[in-house]
Amino acid sequence: MGGPCALPFVPVANVKRNHTTPASTSAQTLSRFATRVQRELAIAGEVSIYVTSSREMQDLNQRFRNKNQPTDVLTFPSASPATGGDIAISLEIAAANAEELGHSLATEVKVLILHGMLHLAGYDHEIDDGEMQAREAELRQKLKLPVGLIERTHRLPAQPTKRGGRRA
Repeated sequence: MGGPCALPFVPVANVKRNHTTPASTSAQTLSRFATRVQRELAIAGEVSIYVTSSREMQDLNQRFRNKNQPTDVLTFPSASPATGGDIAISLEIAAANAEELGHSLATEVKVLILHGMLHLAGYDHEIDDGEMQAREAELRQKLKLPVGLIERTHRLPAQPTKRGGRRA
């Protein structure tokens, strides 16, 4: 999980895309999806999602996790009950993963939003003995999403991925 406070990202109702984000990952579509996941996980407060470049993700990963490499998704829980937290997503890594896995970019971004929301809800797959993985699998089935990040890691441990590192 991320830093001690939320970053100044855009509210989930207005998911922010940078100039390289294609229309298939429209803010409105992602916002509706994120709102549904937020309700499913009972995350209180405003959640912001920022879809950006791998370079910016590398900067964030270095700044908040001391890891000088890009990653696909980072989460930043908030200390304030009025704010659920922030999620940052690398569009470039999401696109590469979508191509590698044979699904759309929009689908991959939704997988990353789900993973980030689970972290904001307090799950931590590095220490929870499979609790986050089980919840992610349950929600993926309900939301009709393909294999999630945790399962990819466990299912394909010997294969390199295009993701730059672990999620926060």
